[in-house]
Amino acid sequence: MGVTLPTVHVVAAIIVNNNEMVFATQRGYGTWKGYWEFPGGKLEMGETPQEALRREINEELATEIIVGELLTTIDYDYPTFHLTMQCYRCTLTGPAPTLLEHLDARWLTPQDLKTLTWLPADEELIIQLQELLL
Repeated sequence: MGVTLPTVHVVAAIIVNNNEMVFATQRGYGTWKGYWEFPGGKLEMGETPQEALRREINEELATEIIVGELLTTIDYDYPTFHLTMQCYRCTLTGPAPTLLEHLDARWLTPQDLKTLTWLPADEELIIQLQELLL
């Protein structure tokens, strides 16, 4: 019988602009520093996924978003935990993002998505996003 890993529930903002480009951020801390991801974070007790996304985007990027449809849910086993990541299509409504926790950020075309080194769970998402956004 295998060991049951603790599950971490996170939300990710797939921020898409009018030109169908997607906003990605480069982690500025931790084990995965330097890897690319979609902004977001852990749900706090009592929060809806939409509330968590708005809070995280405000904390990490000092801007506001409208949270749209759930695009997909990614399940991925890291060595020490199981990640469940709900990924929502979002629209930027506030000022241009300010990087408060990240090293870098880029607007990417669906074709550009494969050019970066992503967190393992986000790699799963990239494959789906290219189909969803093209």
